[in-house]
Amino acid sequence: MSEAQESGPVRLDKWLWAARAFKTRSQAAEAIEGGHVKINEEATKPAKLIKPGDRIEIRREGWVQIWEVKSTSDVRGPAAVAQKLYLDLSPPKPERLPPVALREAGAGRPTKKERRTLERFWAGD
Repeated sequence: MSEAQESGPVRLDKWLWAARAFKTRSQAAEAIEGGHVKINEEATKPAKLIKPGDRIEIRREGWVQIWEVKSTSDVRGPAAVAQKLYLDLSPPKPERLPPVALREAGAGRPTKKERRTLERFWAGD
């Protein structure tokens, strides 16, 4: 199995698995149902059929991958073959995630004043 066979329309969850976006089809289906994957800027379901030319957005921790479907396959092959299934249009991955405010262990819930301070910190004000 050196080259993926071009096929007609393929289920989204199978294609994401074949393109190696997720390790398993069930992980792909969970991400789709959780709203982390969109086709042509619209929410979708795992059984949605995709075809070449569709644009897929995969929301990850802190960034979004944008792929344009070049060909379809429902067979998972080597990474080199999987990369031929899509054109990566993603912006560069951010180097660092925004800072996280941590509280001391056992400090309990923040007071209203502390919560507002934390919200201003997270908003970047």
